Amino acid sequence: MTETQQTGAEQHVRIFLLDDHEVVRRGIAELLSAVPGFEIVGEAGTVEQALARVMAAKPDVAVLDARLPDGSGIDVCREIRSALPDTYCLILTSYDDQDAVLSSVLAGASGYVLKEVRTSGLVDAIRQVALGRSQEVHGPEDTRSRYERRRPRPDSARATSRTAAMNPGRRPRVSRKSPALEASVVCRKI
Repeated sequence: MTETQQTGAEQHVRIFLLDDHEVVRRGIAELLSAVPGFEIVGEAGTVEQALARVMAAKPDVAVLDARLPDGSGIDVCREIRSALPDTYCLILTSYDDQDAVLSSVLAGASGYVLKEVRTSGLVDAIRQVALGRSQEVHGPEDTRSRYERRRPRPDSARATSRTAAMNPGRRPRVSRKSPALEASVVCRKI
């Protein structure tokens, strides 16, 4: 993080935005530009534009949409981290996809945030990522509680018999961790 400077409580962060929806990109740029210490140094709507522009802008943080018409923000993250190791990446997406979370972590992203996050949560995530910290924000709610509400719990007997049939002779193991929390553990190990 060569150009990020901290002066007291204020932190200067140079931000690059990648989102294929112009209205979303401009809205995020306007919100973040109003934050003291945040500077939008570039924007792109495609993977091709992003790769060229981010290399020239050399931001502290690249906020990347995961899914784009011409590729993936996760692939852009991998390219950025390879070419600009002092630039941190934050995936900002509409998709609550645990495979994408893991792919993001493996590509070098410092965080994965759902677009349903409040502005204050996004601002905090960007600040944390700019400091080189990984960010586990996924939206306004706790990941575990969201995951458990979406996934009905199987009754113990049925789950145990199914597990026993698949793994004869093995004791069934039930994990109460969500895949997002498990991905955060992977992030800490990398």
